[in-house]
Amino acid sequence: MSKKILMIALTLLTAIACILLTARYPTGPNTVSYDDPAGLFISIGMVVVLFLPPFLLAFFQHPVLRTISAIYQGFIAVAFIGLIPGSFFANVGISVTITAIIGTLISIASIFVTLFAGKSKNTYGF
Repeated sequence: MSKKILMIALTLLTAIACILLTARYPTGPNTVSYDDPAGLFISIGMVVVLFLPPFLLAFFQHPVLRTISAIYQGFIAVAFIGLIPGSFFANVGISVTITAIIGTLISIASIFVTLFAGKSKNTYGF
């Protein structure tokens, strides 16, 4: 259970780091920036709220709940994967692209940890 929570927390921290780095390089008037701290805090709050379901599901060991959590984390991984070319083509800095790559790797590892951590190695019931 602690491995799952740790991986989800690392993914959350990486997502918040992506938001903070993206706010450093605003690409237009309607993007997140440090000039509008309320919008920045709302963006970070929304990410924290979106990470609550996998965080809460990490406390359970039932295979169905682990599968639901892995599917939910798959959507997070897809968001990080979409951020990689988006940050590259928006020319917002290499740090956002590197953070998106790290977030992708951590979220994919989190999916595998969620699915396979805590499983019994004895599959035959002996």
